[in-house]
Amino acid sequence: MALPLLPGASFDRNLGKEKFHKSQLWGYCNKVAMLVGEDKPGIGGEPLPGQKPKPKYSVFPREIGSDAPTWVAFDKQVLSFDAYFEEEVPDKNQELYRIRHCKIYFYLEDDTIQVVEPEVKNSGITQGTIVRRHRIPLPPPNEDQFYTVDHFNINIEVILYARRYRITDCDQFTKNFLRKMGVRLNPPACRPDDPYTKERQKIVDNMKPLRPYERLDTLRQFLEYDGHVLRFFCVWDDPESMFHDRRELVLHYYLSDDTIEIKEMIPVNSGRDAVPLFLKRNKLPKYAPTGLYQPGTITTRSVLNVFGELVGNKGRYILDNRKTGAVHQEFYKDCDLTIGAVINVWGRKIVLCDCDEFTKEYYRTKYGIMDFTPIPYKAPLPPKTEKTLPPYTGFGSEEDSLCSCLGLLPKPPQKDFKKFMEKDRNGLESNILRFLAKLITDSPIDKDRKFIISYFLSDDTISVFEPMQRNSGILGGKFLERGRIKKPGQELFKSEPSEYFKAQNLFVGARVCFHGHNFLLVDADEYAFNYMEKHANEFSVADISVILKKLKDIAEPRSREVKQMFAATDPDHTKVIEYDPFRNLIVNITDGVLSEHEIMTLGRCYSMRDDSEMDVHFLLAVAQEQLKKKSFENFGQLSAVFVFNDRKNMRLK
Repeated sequence: MALPLLPGASFDRNLGKEKFHKSQLWGYCNKVAMLVGEDKPGIGGEPLPGQKPKPKYSVFPREIGSDAPTWVAFDKQVLSFDAYFEEEVPDKNQELYRIRHCKIYFYLEDDTIQVVEPEVKNSGITQGTIVRRHRIPLPPPNEDQFYTVDHFNINIEVILYARRYRITDCDQFTKNFLRKMGVRLNPPACRPDDPYTKERQKIVDNMKPLRPYERLDTLRQFLEYDGHVLRFFCVWDDPESMFHDRRELVLHYYLSDDTIEIKEMIPVNSGRDAVPLFLKRNKLPKYAPTGLYQPGTITTRSVLNVFGELVGNKGRYILDNRKTGAVHQEFYKDCDLTIGAVINVWGRKIVLCDCDEFTKEYYRTKYGIMDFTPIPYKAPLPPKTEKTLPPYTGFGSEEDSLCSCLGLLPKPPQKDFKKFMEKDRNGLESNILRFLAKLITDSPIDKDRKFIISYFLSDDTISVFEPMQRNSGILGGKFLERGRIKKPGQELFKSEPSEYFKAQNLFVGARVCFHGHNFLLVDADEYAFNYMEKHANEFSVADISVILKKLKDIAEPRSREVKQMFAATDPDHTKVIEYDPFRNLIVNITDGVLSEHEIMTLGRCYSMRDDSEMDVHFLLAVAQEQLKKKSFENFGQLSAVFVFNDRKNMRLK
């Protein structure tokens, strides 16, 4: 009889066997490529003779269905069943069988099944995964089909590889899913007990261990309060010390394990050794009513003398598993630490005086404490002794002598390097204030002498130079070497440092005395005026706001008279007067209250400068003459510099 060939198969007459191509062995299940073998239908999906129709994959309820493939629709969705199976125990008189409880997981995305047995302590059986995840075929005679979701329910038996599993219950997700599938769930079945395991549990319960197991769960407290520390500022007044001094301490209470650590705040130059800790971190026990416990009183185990001294003065001791005579020691907790409380730290009475903000918030939240009035604990500071310096001896400078008194190793006096760098000459900024001065004297020879006083802002030094005047009979040149000059009228040999002339002491109209020579400052250069007006906060004589306020206070009562004086000075009503009449009016109004420099500042502020026309041809002639004298030839670079600096295109034409 000729057998029909399967699609894609060829028949070898010599061997009498069918040879299947690879296309015959592979197919799709749940839209996933897998090995199907002879279960592949014929052309058009019609079953071949001898094939039985069988479900391809698990379907999901219509109300929640979609056209998505199952591996997408049921991704990470698993049905969980509680089951058990009986396992025979041969060659053992204590038990004939053993009940083993397990979990059956059905993965909806690809109809795979996994069986896992939870681990049981001291069972003696290798537990864990019993059946790895894969598709499991049905028991014979339907071994050509696989388990689907339709084969599972509560209180039924399933056979997985010749092992019979009894399903007793399932989780809530599985129940909801099966109900939506239209499956009528059976009532849950009871879980039978293993007689041998039950008997062993009775033996274990009746055993009396030498030391009962005490469970101390400190993990939760550690995880909740790790890194949280209460800080108290406390004091220990030691009455037995030689000098009866107070010791300032800082107490740290660690909430994670109820331990206490104490550090001592050692003041500077106290003479005490700097120890790392006053009390090492540990639980701090409370004192017993009778004082400290004797060594060996507090132990982890306690024993009982059963016979006492009745049998030959020899006792029989057994372990007291109920710890009837054990001594329970109490330790300090966070509830015992409050401001004003006195704690006993191994015989030392320590008073808690204050705490930080975190500690206050902790006690407000947990215990409802609102009063955190601190107790004064800091000792009053000793009176500060004033350091007296010896008087100046006259050798060297005063700063040099002072440095030799400040330390064992004399050091040279330090200069203000920052001020030197800021006020040193920088390009056109000379940072030198120059004033024109004359001597204040009755000598007819010295009255006409003129001097240039230069003040160097970088180091507060002064130099005096006398310009040479023809037919004066006096050789000009350096009159006073550059250096700092002391103010007159000071004691030479004294302990306090001497005062030197500052930039604020020099202004037009000021009278200064340099080493016995009295000078009157009559004028200053333009740079000095500009610098003092630019830094008006340092020079009050150049601050126009201060000058106007002073002038207003003086001239306000005489406002009508002042107006008449200015009107008489300006008969043509041009509203402009010369500087000399203006100066005379200000002097008459203020009666000499304003200095000459302040009057010049007023004049500079309200002056009107006429823009005189520049003779361009004369300027060009002078420039060409100077360039010719210097033999200048690089005119291209000169032109480029002029173009670069002329950013506003104001070229002279």
